[in-house]
Amino acid sequence: MAEIKERLLPPKPASAANLREVSYRPPTSGRQPFQGIDVLGLKKRGQGLRSWIRVDTSGNSQVIEVDKFTMMRRCDLPARDLRLLDPLFVYPSTILGREKAIVVNLEQIRCIITADEVLLLNSLDSYVLQYVVELQRRLQAAGAGEVWQSEGELSRRRGGRNIENMFGNPSPDYLPFEFRALEVALEAACTFLDSQAAELEIEAYPLLDELTSKISTLNLERVRRLKSRLVALTRRVQKVRDEIEQLMDDDGDMAEMYLTEKKRRMELSCYGDQSLLGYRSTDGALSLSAPVSPVSSPPESRRLEKSLSIARSRHESMRSSESGTETQSIEELEMLLEAYFVVIDSTLNKLTSLKEYIDDTEDFINIQLDNVRNQLIQFELLLTTATFVVAIFGVVAGIFGMNFEIPMFNEPNAFKWVLIITGVTGAVIFFAFLWFFKYRRLMPL
Repeated sequence: MAEIKERLLPPKPASAANLREVSYRPPTSGRQPFQGIDVLGLKKRGQGLRSWIRVDTSGNSQVIEVDKFTMMRRCDLPARDLRLLDPLFVYPSTILGREKAIVVNLEQIRCIITADEVLLLNSLDSYVLQYVVELQRRLQAAGAGEVWQSEGELSRRRGGRNIENMFGNPSPDYLPFEFRALEVALEAACTFLDSQAAELEIEAYPLLDELTSKISTLNLERVRRLKSRLVALTRRVQKVRDEIEQLMDDDGDMAEMYLTEKKRRMELSCYGDQSLLGYRSTDGALSLSAPVSPVSSPPESRRLEKSLSIARSRHESMRSSESGTETQSIEELEMLLEAYFVVIDSTLNKLTSLKEYIDDTEDFINIQLDNVRNQLIQFELLLTTATFVVAIFGVVAGIFGMNFEIPMFNEPNAFKWVLIITGVTGAVIFFAFLWFFKYRRLMPL
């Protein structure tokens, strides 16, 4: 991992003095970088270079520096698609199928996949390095398997079947290069999101259990932060799931992403046009060298009709083979997307279960708080009733404290009887209130 990290790290920025020397320095890997890069012109236009990691179909990787316009011309992409890969902006997860490339923006993995290479933004993120290492491993393993299988096929099949094996599917598990790169990107994104969900679960459940046992401001603040992280992660997982589901529902978008097949069709069409031109030139040469005879030489209209019928039959055969291959490619990509749709849907269900557990915990806490609030109200009601009973003694004391004389003041036991009668009256009133509260079910007595 350390050697790969050193090899994939972006080079040190060159100064304006030695920029020309760096631009014309040959690469150490023996492979030529992108042609047509005018570094001085880039500086004049105000467009800087950006470091990319290039991985070809053989699994070889190298770090290259390409500007935005060169990348647009090379991959035939508009500027808005490259803007999705800009690390300065935060865009939701997106998978776009274009004419010559697939634009992938899945969490940390931001790359452009073509039929011949993968262009990945150079980054120090460990997930980017793991993506490159995993892609190289699978490409090298697939290359070794294809070499072994092609040797076995050559020993069993001869003639025209060998050409079929060159362009056809060598095995039921065969996937084109762009699908392998897309599979590694989907696997990296799903693994990253699932690990984030697992970490959130490990942190959430003990915290929620602690909150149910002890309700405090600190625990409530921690749960609030946890819920914010959960909502953000759920939104990201939901976006990846919706993107995969949208691709699975649209056959046109899936067919557009089969770049190897489109490249093969273009090569076959160019080969067919060249063969048709060669046939016409050969036909013309024979007609010029052959003796003129009304029986042996067909008229010009018949030769033109014959060439058109050959071209039409070739075009129909190509269309039929393309339709069958397109259906097969859509099925392959649909199966690939469906596998990772199940994975991301499982992660989303995990987050949904965690959110439901948080909601249940909040409901339980609210019930506990309501119960405490009801107990406080009941205690306050008892205190109010007791205060009313005690106020009766204050009323009696106020009456007997007035400045007037009555014969009861001359009785020696009058004070004792006043206290007894007042206490009994207060007790009767207090128990009458309690019976009323029980009758109205205002208090569990």
